[in-house]
Amino acid sequence: MIRLVSSNNNSSERANVDGAVPPPSPAFLDRLNQAAARVQATLDNLLPVAMGEEARLYDAIRYASLSPGKRLRPFLVLESANLFHVSEDRALRVAAVVEMVHCYSLIHDDLPAMDNSPLRRGQPTVHVAFDEATAILAGDGLLTYAFQLLADEETHGDGNVRAELVRDLAIAAGPHGMVGGQMLDILGEGQPRDATQITRMQRLKTGMIMAFACQAGAVLGKASDSARQALSAYAQNLGLAFQLTDDLLDVEGREVDMGKKTDQDRKAAKATLVSIMGLERARQQANVLAEQAISNLSYFDSGADNLKDLARHIVTRRS
Repeated sequence: MIRLVSSNNNSSERANVDGAVPPPSPAFLDRLNQAAARVQATLDNLLPVAMGEEARLYDAIRYASLSPGKRLRPFLVLESANLFHVSEDRALRVAAVVEMVHCYSLIHDDLPAMDNSPLRRGQPTVHVAFDEATAILAGDGLLTYAFQLLADEETHGDGNVRAELVRDLAIAAGPHGMVGGQMLDILGEGQPRDATQITRMQRLKTGMIMAFACQAGAVLGKASDSARQALSAYAQNLGLAFQLTDDLLDVEGREVDMGKKTDQDRKAAKATLVSIMGLERARQQANVLAEQAISNLSYFDSGADNLKDLARHIVTRRS
């Protein structure tokens, strides 16, 4: 349950709530960009090359997946795996799989029957650049290919680890996770929704994949239950902070920075926490969630500093 910021907090509490979360260090941003480049190279290597009669499908898959992106979910995989000394090759493979599932969801989100978006990551969306049928198939192809890669022995030598990853990703991406959240998002258009309903929708739509990304490193490293619980709590707060910031940027952001159309939630009459709370209270809540996410990582001491910086980045970003 989201902890809403009360208007009658005492002064010490308000100092904590109202104070902006400091941005991450330049060194963190360099690490984030370096990780994105490694994931990009891994995707380029793993994705099928366009050839044969299916070339148009492969072109669309590569167009969607290799377009410039923040690669935040893959970064969660890499950093959580690093906590448990997982080999980078294995971590990068799973990180690329998570990005494929994310890209599939973006392709389908942008379709005319969904959000009907013409831009994504600063370029025409897949159904605009190709056509609607190709976009649907490209999304289908990415999702199923991701599971093929995850189940392959190259991902991990232990079949039980691979099976756990496959099961967990299926839950996070399916009707009990992201797809279920997307359905709730559609059903909520033009309908009154309270904070509890919106929070549940966002946990499913955004938080479940982020939670998988954090847990994937722990699964690869066969981590303890305590470590997994700490990462799960971190991911839940991080996912809500990310979505709140996204909703704020939809109102306040610039299309040139976002790489997509803004003010889309209002136009679609979607209920968001920003529409319920207002801009300032939503910004305060995002900061609170980021601080909670950071505190969830105390289990790892300084080993999780990059994940802590990611929480700061989430709420101070401009795109």
